[in-house]
Amino acid sequence: MSDEKSMMATPRDKGNFRGLPRSIWALGFVSMLMDISSEMIHGLLPVFLVTVMGASTVTVGLIEGIGEATANITKLASGLISDRWGRRKPLAALGYGLSTLSKPLFALAPSAGIVLGARFADRVGKGIRGAPRDALVGELAPPGKRGAAFGLRQSLDSVGAFVGPLLAIALMAVFSDQFRTVFWLAAIPGVLAVLLLVLVVREPARAPVATPRPTPISLRNPGALGRHFWGVVALGGVMTLARFTEAFVILRAENLGLALALAPLILVVVSLVYAASAYPVGILSDRIGRTGLLASGFLVLIAADAVLALAGSLSAVFAGAALWGLHLGLTQGLLSALVAEHAPVDLKATAFGVFNLVTGIALLLASLLAGALWQLFGPAATFWTSGALAMAGLAGFLIVSRKRPAAPTPDP
Repeated sequence: MSDEKSMMATPRDKGNFRGLPRSIWALGFVSMLMDISSEMIHGLLPVFLVTVMGASTVTVGLIEGIGEATANITKLASGLISDRWGRRKPLAALGYGLSTLSKPLFALAPSAGIVLGARFADRVGKGIRGAPRDALVGELAPPGKRGAAFGLRQSLDSVGAFVGPLLAIALMAVFSDQFRTVFWLAAIPGVLAVLLLVLVVREPARAPVATPRPTPISLRNPGALGRHFWGVVALGGVMTLARFTEAFVILRAENLGLALALAPLILVVVSLVYAASAYPVGILSDRIGRTGLLASGFLVLIAADAVLALAGSLSAVFAGAALWGLHLGLTQGLLSALVAEHAPVDLKATAFGVFNLVTGIALLLASLLAGALWQLFGPAATFWTSGALAMAGLAGFLIVSRKRPAAPTPDP
């Protein structure tokens, strides 16, 4: 039977902390460890490619672009497979395992082409694990705790996002700028992430099905996911279109004199505030609803854009980066919770795959727009445009939210 009543926590997963099952905490720490592993490499990769491999900035952009596009496409495919199969954990383990296996390739790579292959494998792994993992969080979360569950995962993931670059900087100092040594060491937290997932996380038990599940959705039948789900996708797409990648915040700091070696500090600030805010925001949203907090997220993004557009010093850029992180903390976990709440029970992984694909395309378009504006009119125009898009998105969100309830009836 395709009903959440057919899924139940296994006896070994009944223990919980702060109202959330052990498996959700474990998934959060899995995300944190893998992010530490990935960011130890990604924070150094552009410099490694240019200074050690002699690659051009065009090559760097190509590698990053192919990597992110691959991850977004793979998320949709893995979501479809997960829902048809009716399993989450095996695909998540496969994805984390593939990303971990890609780490030694960065250390061994003799050319930029091999680095591209390693980056491709790493992003395929990210795509495979993303939708099934998020669907698993949604299924494991107790009634009325989805905001807290996704907020916790986002917070721990963000801890990894700032620990990774800091650890890379420290190891580069210890090993006298030996990139390949740091890349080898980056595999260690990845291995720990896979072990934690395999040994601790318990997938909810499901009633057996007599026949294979049908293909859950196709391009000819997008309505299977429901009108409210597509509203969440539209909200996520508009919000992402108004927010390009953090690379442009780094460029703004560089523009105002930040040393290249200290550029990862911008990501540290963004991730630190993100990590500190996502979990409390998730808990609060379970109590007061999502609408007001999401609206606040739009407002904080507008404020961040204004600060960065007007910035005349590095302190202002760091303040803008902190606001950027707060915007992420106010929105990303809540959007994931809304996807889990509005998606049909048997299509949760598919829903996360579709959502990630759409927001990934929006992020690509936003970053292309930001780059063009930066080149033609300068950094201020880039951030003012982002602020204007955020204001338009906020207006549309407030209009739509008045026409229907902020959240659906909780699952039984």
